[in-house]
Amino acid sequence: MSFGGDADEETSTQLFHQCRDAGVNLFDCADVYQNGRSEEILGTLIRDCRDEVVITSKAYFPIGDGPNDRGASRYHIMRSVEGSLRRLRTDHIDLYYVHRFDDFTAIGDMLTSLDILVRSGKIRYPAVSNFAAWQVEKALGIAERRSLVAPVAIQPMYNLVKRQAEVELLPMAEANTLGVIPYSPLGGGLLSGKYGIKDRPTTGRLIESKMLQARYGGDHVYDVAERFRDRARQWGYHPVSLAIAWVGSHPAVTSPLIGARAPAQLETALQSVEIDLTPAEREQISALSPAPPPATDRNEEYTKYNFGAR
Repeated sequence: MSFGGDADEETSTQLFHQCRDAGVNLFDCADVYQNGRSEEILGTLIRDCRDEVVITSKAYFPIGDGPNDRGASRYHIMRSVEGSLRRLRTDHIDLYYVHRFDDFTAIGDMLTSLDILVRSGKIRYPAVSNFAAWQVEKALGIAERRSLVAPVAIQPMYNLVKRQAEVELLPMAEANTLGVIPYSPLGGGLLSGKYGIKDRPTTGRLIESKMLQARYGGDHVYDVAERFRDRARQWGYHPVSLAIAWVGSHPAVTSPLIGARAPAQLETALQSVEIDLTPAEREQISALSPAPPPATDRNEEYTKYNFGAR
């Protein structure tokens, strides 16, 4: 997402090769990232290694002012794929996400569009991002009933202060053997080690982005950020590395997505693979933030004061 935005083309090139040297082989993109510029830069960078990397893109959010320039209708998805293929300079996209659930398009119609794209060779696998568990499960059921190609992966938001995915999405993905590639492991920078109860941002995304303000508003998130920062320092890790490692340590997670604006920032994120958290260590970090209630909202299910496990 930073390509062509926070990172200009020269910096994007440095970041790309730094990733490749570290063994990274998946690059996540979308048609709305920097109004298509991210795809254009990525397309240039993968020319000499296309068969060595997994490329993803997405469609749903507005790419124009027209009424059909958004959503998961067949009209929009087909146009979006063609545009992404052109910008990425490739004949196929390996993993193609519907970027958000479309309230106005039938799931069956969305799946039929993705099935057509798979069978035509324009995408290899369909996937979904920002879907609720029931929406994914319904899509899987419709795909099976109609013999359509089903989504193989989900991309939810997941980090230490946003743990709702643990309630239904991650168990659902495990039960259906879906890939899980979560985004925002640092909580928009909240878990980068710079912030705490008295250390509030004065500039940057958490201030400038109304979306992130709404997502991470409230004093409690800074309390979690400070306690997490202290634990990371106590254990001798950079908070960025530990935050990403914590996301990656969940058994349902395939791989967290990381991003950076500069090579030094990326290096810290890449160091997360050097941290191998034990279940006990993961639990200690998890205890720093409130666990979301179970799907039934019966909090006693997490205690010994329940009707008993089967």
